[in-house]
Amino acid sequence: MTNPTRVPGPVSATEQSIQAQIGSVLFRHRGWLPLLFLGIPLIFPGSTSPFRWEVGLALIAIGEIIRLAGVAAAGTVTRRRSRNVQRLVTYGIFGWVRNPLYIGNFLVWIGFVTISGVLWFLPIAVLLFAVEYELIVRYEEGVLESIFGRDYLEYKNATPRWIPRPPKTSPPAGEYHWGEAFRSEISTFLQYAVLLAAFYVKSRVVGQGGMWVGVRKF
Repeated sequence: MTNPTRVPGPVSATEQSIQAQIGSVLFRHRGWLPLLFLGIPLIFPGSTSPFRWEVGLALIAIGEIIRLAGVAAAGTVTRRRSRNVQRLVTYGIFGWVRNPLYIGNFLVWIGFVTISGVLWFLPIAVLLFAVEYELIVRYEEGVLESIFGRDYLEYKNATPRWIPRPPKTSPPAGEYHWGEAFRSEISTFLQYAVLLAAFYVKSRVVGQGGMWVGVRKF
């Protein structure tokens, strides 16, 4: 479901909370913050293997599919850094879970950490991303509550925040913009390619805990 343009009403109490205020800062910088986290597995030695590459690539692929489904349903108009939100999207993957893009991001970045072989950083990365996205979502929920009021609260009460589940009622029909979604993800795909190349070079040149020979690790 897409709603017509709304004029923001009074700022909701949720948006004024301390968690939401911290989340608003993280929200404005959410595009590059994960790259800071990936600096650790890029710098520190790790013990990778073909199996860890396979698991990591699978997580990246699943995460990106979830991202694409979200962008195709919502359109790029909703992916902005300002508070100006024009419509509430509740169909498609948004009928299963309220934050598909962040779930996709989480899987992608955990996939890269898995590929790195710096496994001691994995629980730290999970914690960091959990805290970051929880605070960002608190801010976004406050904004949507301020703008869409009861419409958003009904959607919020019916749809889980993080763990997807089938909608209890038939989801409303909506438009999907797959071409626009793929075009908007070109820069993301380039980021993936650069990071994969960096981890591959690291595993071949500076990796510790073993040496790569062909496709096997000894």
